[in-house]
Amino acid sequence: MTSTPLYTRVLLKASGEALMGSQGFGIDVAVADRIASDIADARAMGVEVGVVVGGGNIFRGVAVASKGGDRVTGDHMGMLGTVINALALATSLRKQNIETVVLSAIAMPEICESFSQRAAIHHLSQGRVVIFAGGTGNPFFTTDSAAALRAAEIGAQAIFKGTQVDGIYSADPKKDPTATRFDTLTHSEVLEKGLAVMDVAAVALARENNIPIIVFSIHEKGGFCEILSGRGLKTVVSDD
Repeated sequence: MTSTPLYTRVLLKASGEALMGSQGFGIDVAVADRIASDIADARAMGVEVGVVVGGGNIFRGVAVASKGGDRVTGDHMGMLGTVINALALATSLRKQNIETVVLSAIAMPEICESFSQRAAIHHLSQGRVVIFAGGTGNPFFTTDSAAALRAAEIGAQAIFKGTQVDGIYSADPKKDPTATRFDTLTHSEVLEKGLAVMDVAAVALARENNIPIIVFSIHEKGGFCEILSGRGLKTVVSDD
């Protein structure tokens, strides 16, 4: 493994579904521990890591809206799900002696610190892993949008989107065996082709701030560091 990673400060976006592993719901501690191990390896390379984790393994706000409920309340419930996941991942990181802090967009001081850009940059500069919880703190915005927003705020050099597959495909490779994987795309191509890698607001925000999006499989042990080293299967979304 190279001692000179491609990036020195990154934002890792992990879906809530990734944390539940093969379970149908909740958190598989073994999976959380493995993701934490990959983050720990990245820290050992000298990479500063911020993390945004989704909440789909616990609750999705759109599920409430689809059944006639209030979307805002549903999204607030989803934000709480991301806090649960953030605390679980922080626990897994601390088991590996990685200093970790959870910053929430929704104030809950008895549980974790509140987000501010100053606090995030301070903790990262001190070598801590920072997990951003609570999405953007606003309804109608996904945790993908939160990832792009936090990446811009902390000056991340890339967004690493950990998914169920090893890049962006022309179609869902699990459903369409003829789907082809893209090695590189521009932000505009992702938007024009309607490729469902991150939502439109997230991709547009990354494009405006010239932040590459690197899509890879979060299920490959060591995959995060492989790509930080310039290897591994992935799709790079960049306008450079």
